[in-house]
Amino acid sequence: MTEKNSPSPIERIVDVLSLREPTTDESRPQYTFIDGESMYFPTGRVYGGQVIAQSVIAASKTVENRLPHSIHGYFISAGDINQDVHFDVENLRDGRSFSSRRVNVTQDDGAILTAIASFQTPGQNGIDFADPMPENVPEPRKLTSAQELMQPFAEHSPFAAFYANQSPFDIRHVTKTVMLGAPHKDSDAAQSDSGAQMVWMKANGTAHVNQTMHRALLALGCDQIMMEPIIRRAGLSFMTPGMSYATIDHSMWWYRDVDVNNWHLYVQDTPTAAHGRGLSIAKVYDTEGNLVAAMTQEAMVRVPQFE
Repeated sequence: MTEKNSPSPIERIVDVLSLREPTTDESRPQYTFIDGESMYFPTGRVYGGQVIAQSVIAASKTVENRLPHSIHGYFISAGDINQDVHFDVENLRDGRSFSSRRVNVTQDDGAILTAIASFQTPGQNGIDFADPMPENVPEPRKLTSAQELMQPFAEHSPFAAFYANQSPFDIRHVTKTVMLGAPHKDSDAAQSDSGAQMVWMKANGTAHVNQTMHRALLALGCDQIMMEPIIRRAGLSFMTPGMSYATIDHSMWWYRDVDVNNWHLYVQDTPTAAHGRGLSIAKVYDTEGNLVAAMTQEAMVRVPQFE
């Protein structure tokens, strides 16, 4: 395949999320088994956003005419990107409006993730309100992309090379990014930073997919920035020497349809951190100002100077 005809980063990740054909066991009819592969990630471990998004798709393969409205996952151990990923989907309940599924994700060495996903029949009437989108936010076209920021470092860092050339999303920070260094050199300014930030994101390429896949892609994309408010408020950056970090759990809710081909604004905050764990929250708006999704994530962050 020539470079001209090679799939875009977003097309490649759609292939990864699509998974293989489901299989069943007559002796356990409530279970469905599905295998999949992993996207490349510089750590050599299965990317957390990928496995959450794949869990959404795996569960959706056992549900008819309903869209995912929430997923809650606990990360158990790191996975190997060179091994297949196995999804064991348990049918917990199909009600009149909602369907519940448990997804256990494993590899040869054991469990990676366990999640509960819920699906709802679309178009139901009921209460309807939302917080407004912040005003006077700079347009994404006026901001520098993570791809541009990372390009000068791509030859020296696998992470920079990934964001410069292989990330399935175009990411543009409204506030100064913590990817390349601490946002504040002055200690007083660092201590007064609440961790709040805003980030624009859309697909790097075009995804011709259904609404369930759009929602799964949003789940994958958000994981690329969800830890940043914690790092920011702690006065750190992803370049901090000796720092280690990992996602502990992740919850996400979809309230309105999304289209990852268009820009979405992530409005993020971090209310607390203790015992080496930080909590990050986000609200996601489309360009029309609709609040389409919300999410929370807890992460472990360890730094030698704090130990």
